[in-house]
Amino acid sequence: MENLKRKTVAILATNGFEESELREPKKALEAAGADVHIVSLESGEIKSWNEGNWGKTYKVDKTLKDVSQENYNALMLPGGVINPDLLRNNKDAVGFVKSFFEHHKPVGAICHGPWLLAEADVLKGRNITSYSSIKTDLINAGANWIDEEVVVDKGLVTSRYPDDLPAFNAKLVEEVYEGKHKGQMA
Repeated sequence: MENLKRKTVAILATNGFEESELREPKKALEAAGADVHIVSLESGEIKSWNEGNWGKTYKVDKTLKDVSQENYNALMLPGGVINPDLLRNNKDAVGFVKSFFEHHKPVGAICHGPWLLAEADVLKGRNITSYSSIKTDLINAGANWIDEEVVVDKGLVTSRYPDDLPAFNAKLVEEVYEGKHKGQMA
């Protein structure tokens, strides 16, 4: 396992995130030694989505207005349908996502999470995957969509759905360990 001591990762999420897609990457990053913060639009707690129903709540560590990419080595975007749809309509959330690309930092996104990448306009010419229902949106944003469990493109790690989490988590930890990628740009 890669050693991520002294690495800090933001997980950007709001109500309606797919529970396993936040919980499992967070556990994998922490097990590798990273400090992981759940960053959201508001303080308090956010509620997960789990198997078609509302799930557990998770404590928000930092609000978007109190952080910037400068505080983090990497960014992770969980899916769920509700979560990225709410976030992509928030200009501060979209700007936060784009700033990681502008500073060449690793970004991971799973399931519907890449919707935020399309909104941030960072997909032109990039190889990615996602939940199949947003494939056309991502292609229209300039991405080269590939149906594989995990796709890595210069610091950008994407996966399709919760079954892909073991492969996604391994690659996410690896990319965070490697750090900045010159090819990672907005």
